[in-house]
Amino acid sequence: MISILRECLSTGNYTTLFISMASLLFVVFCTMPVHEFAHAWTAVKLGDDTPRLQGRLTLRPMAHIDIIGAVMIFLVGFGYAKPVSVNIHNLKNGRKSFALVALAGPVSNLIMALIFLFLNAVVYVIPLPQVASSVLMTFLYFAASINISLAVFNLLPIPPLDGSRILTLLLPSKYYYKLLRYERYIILVTFALLWFGILSIPLNFLSNLAYSGLNWLATLPFRLLGLM
Repeated sequence: MISILRECLSTGNYTTLFISMASLLFVVFCTMPVHEFAHAWTAVKLGDDTPRLQGRLTLRPMAHIDIIGAVMIFLVGFGYAKPVSVNIHNLKNGRKSFALVALAGPVSNLIMALIFLFLNAVVYVIPLPQVASSVLMTFLYFAASINISLAVFNLLPIPPLDGSRILTLLLPSKYYYKLLRYERYIILVTFALLWFGILSIPLNFLSNLAYSGLNWLATLPFRLLGLM
C-alpha cells in the first residue's frame, strides 16, 4: 500500500490517491467490523455467549477497531481488528468450533471481496460516464484487494491473528497458551517484517492468487453471457 501511495504522490495522480485512501477508510470502518461480527455471530451460534456479553455482537466500528491493526493497513496494506474473546469451553464442539469461529472472519472478507469484484464487473458492462466508471472501478478494486489481503494476513498462524486460533486443532493446549503470552511481541516482529518487505512478498503472492480466483468467479456470469 505504501508503494501505491508513493507512486501516486510521485506521479501527481491525486485522484487515485484519494480513492485508495477512501477505500482504506471504508475497509477500516465498514468491512473490518463485519469481519469481527462474523467471529462473534459464529461463536454465539456455536454456544458461547461471551461476544454478546462483551458488546461485540454488533457492526459498530468503534467496538472492533484496533489502533495498531488499523495503522498497519494504512502503512503496509495488511492489518487486523480487536480480537473477539471466545471461551472455548462454552462451544459445543470445543476445538473444532473454535477453529470455525476463527475461520468466519477471513471467510467474511473473501465474501465481501467477491461482492466488490462482482460490482466491479457490473460497472464495467453498464454504460456510465467514463469518469464515474473509472472512479467506481478503482474504489471497488481497492476495496476487494484490501479485503483479500486482510483474509490472507489473518490466516497466518501467529497471535493475535485468526490463524493462531486454528492452531488449537494442531497444538497441545499448554504450548498454545505459552505462545499467547508473547502475542504483543510477535505482532510487532510481524509488523517489522512487513515494513521491510520480507513478509510482504509471500503475502502479496497469496493475495494475488486469491484475487485471480475470486475475480474469475465474479466475472464468470458476465463471460457466460458474452458481456466480457
